[in-house]
Amino acid sequence: MGEKRKVTVDGEEFEVDVEREGDAWNVRVGGREFLIQVEGGGSSEITRGSTGRSRRRNLSGTISSSIPGKVVSLHVAKGDRVKEGDVLLILEAMKMQNEIQAPISGTVGEVNCESGDSVGANVPLVIIEPSDESAS
Repeated sequence: MGEKRKVTVDGEEFEVDVEREGDAWNVRVGGREFLIQVEGGGSSEITRGSTGRSRRRNLSGTISSSIPGKVVSLHVAKGDRVKEGDVLLILEAMKMQNEIQAPISGTVGEVNCESGDSVGANVPLVIIEPSDESAS
């Protein structure tokens, strides 16, 4: 099949095989196969970086932390123009500092954090409004 991923469903972790099939995902779990359709499924895609490892591109421009952490430094303000790959902020999580990069080029529409803030998981920290080149 495609790639192996770990997913959590109702608090239970599973290792699954996933493969993109048009606007849906073909998922194999424990010998059973499912076709998963995600609302707005065209809004993100899995791409392979230069390292060959998969990474998720969030084409919506909403940047959030997948785990709780602390904003060590903030490098953007509302109205700033950013390019894909620009460092937006440094987030410390699990005693590691991570550079959080812009997933798309555009204009910073919202900044919902400041240096020193403790942030929760899945809380939008920065929202980028895509430029015309990113919207394609």
